[in-house]
Amino acid sequence: MSEAKVAPSEITIRPARREDVRRVATLIMLGAANQTMTPAEIEAEAAHPSYEQSFDVVAASPDNTLFVAERNGAVIGTFQVTIIPGIISRGRKRAKFESVHVAPECRGMGVGAVMIGFAIDFARSKGAELVELTSNKARLDAHRFYRNLGFDQSHEGFKILV
Repeated sequence: MSEAKVAPSEITIRPARREDVRRVATLIMLGAANQTMTPAEIEAEAAHPSYEQSFDVVAASPDNTLFVAERNGAVIGTFQVTIIPGIISRGRKRAKFESVHVAPECRGMGVGAVMIGFAIDFARSKGAELVELTSNKARLDAHRFYRNLGFDQSHEGFKILV
């Protein structure tokens, strides 16, 4: 992990493009709490056509945006924002942040904070009044990162594969 901080002006956040899909998939796999794959296995998995097919579905959704963070033209981070309408609190919209990952060699440089700040501003611009995210219980550094940004661990999450 790097100790040198980068200036926010060095980071560009933009919607992901189809040509970013392999790098995005790689960043997600590198950030997985139970990551045991070799670099060659990650590269082979990231080339699977299902990732581009999934990207096409996300890109077609008006309520979902996949973003990448770039520094010096290289994709070093990714996150997805989903806007969710609701009935609670007089119809308050919420934003869900998913797949927030920074390249291992760029962690600790402030990239994640830039990404989350951008994501919050984006969510607010779409009418969201609340932001939520989940993080694997094993990702203790990520939990500390989110708490330092002001997130509250207010709920216990559950999931089931169907």
